[in-house]
Amino acid sequence: MSADGVTQLVLRERQSRDRGRYTGMAACFADDSMVQMSWFTGSGAEFARQTRAVAGRGGYAVHRLGTPAVRIEGDRALAELPLIIEWRIDVHGTEADLASACRSQYRAQRGTDGHWRVARTTSIYEKDTLVPVLPGARLTVDPEELARYRPSYRFLAWYLNRKGYTVGDHHLGHDRTEAVAEHYRAEHAWLRQDPTPAASATL
Repeated sequence: MSADGVTQLVLRERQSRDRGRYTGMAACFADDSMVQMSWFTGSGAEFARQTRAVAGRGGYAVHRLGTPAVRIEGDRALAELPLIIEWRIDVHGTEADLASACRSQYRAQRGTDGHWRVARTTSIYEKDTLVPVLPGARLTVDPEELARYRPSYRFLAWYLNRKGYTVGDHHLGHDRTEAVAEHYRAEHAWLRQDPTPAASATL
């Protein structure tokens, strides 16, 4: 069974977000979908609305996408999409680039109309970096303030919390390997419609 439909779905959802096509973005999600990101938890439709609002306040980010890996079982699919989220931000008067590397996890289901839609999405955070745009410029960031945050998404959480969002320390990340392993087990159990997750599973 071809994975092209699922691949195009997850790429279209991310492209729609970056290009400001919020109606198209919302259409990628099932009615009962769930989205869990660093700054948002809720339905796909609300995610599209809140993303539009964030962009309207100047919170613009770009997603550099890798190639999705897709597994299909009947009318269910799992996709893992490696990506880097990029912002250009101001840090106490110095222009800087923030980049957060993660892999987005998508559950997709095919409806009775034959179309795939996103049922659930979340991210596993790997690492992030913060560098000055101008070589040689100095960034002033309080180390004690950064110490509050987990290493897998330290600068991301620091930046978003400074912008007024609430980013907790419960998100999936490379620094919590057992939680990530449990996540994969649950995703593959969902794919197989198996109430008992296997001992291990990876994409």
